Amino acid sequence: MSLTILITGATAGFGEAIARRFVRDGHRVIAAGRRADRLETLARELGSALLAFPLDVTDTAATAALPGCLPEQWRTVDVLVNNAGLALGTAPAFEAGLEDWDTMVATNVTGLIRLTHAMLPGMVARDQGHIVNISSSAATYPYPGGNVYGATKAFVTQFSLGLKADLVGTGVRVTDLEPGLAGGSEFSQVRYGGDAEKAAAVYAGTTPLSPEDIAEAAAWVIGLPRHVNINRMEMMPTCQGPGPLVIKRRDG
Repeated sequence: MSLTILITGATAGFGEAIARRFVRDGHRVIAAGRRADRLETLARELGSALLAFPLDVTDTAATAALPGCLPEQWRTVDVLVNNAGLALGTAPAFEAGLEDWDTMVATNVTGLIRLTHAMLPGMVARDQGHIVNISSSAATYPYPGGNVYGATKAFVTQFSLGLKADLVGTGVRVTDLEPGLAGGSEFSQVRYGGDAEKAAAVYAGTTPLSPEDIAEAAAWVIGLPRHVNINRMEMMPTCQGPGPLVIKRRDG
């Protein structure tokens, strides 16, 4: 069955891979993101099954107005993939920039909840739909320098579970995808302020998850029978595992 799927952060990485996968699977995709030129390139490549829709999820008015701004034939959104997000910096909390913290909260938390708030009533009214939130293993396993980024993803995970609790008895599903080490996107370059060498070092000697792996997971959860809800899916490459607690020992 063909679905209409809205994906945020669709200009690169996970979002672009998910858009490509869903179009390949026969669905219609609304690809939302800040970089209109990339969206148009994607639309030219994938054809009429993809609608390019410029959107900054931190724009309060734009997210609230989105359902009514879509072309009439695209307004029944069956699946919302809240993928837009970012990490900025790896400094410890006492050295981190407050502006970076604010940007992560605005994108990873506020943007996500506002878009969900805009799209969810229509799904409930139709008694069907699916919210897929892209969280992170950082929601569960803290690491040095991950302070606010990990906290925003912990919010996404808990918010997803809270939505599921509210939606019991409706036909609306909610899934939280929690990838671990993942390459093939702009994530680390953004985190390191465009430093390609530092970004590459994150994946040196590893075979990380790819955007296509995340797209495969998203395709699987939305393709299950409608009475089946995958609440959470934690994913890691085989080269990664949850680490031991950090213990700092002093000499003497």
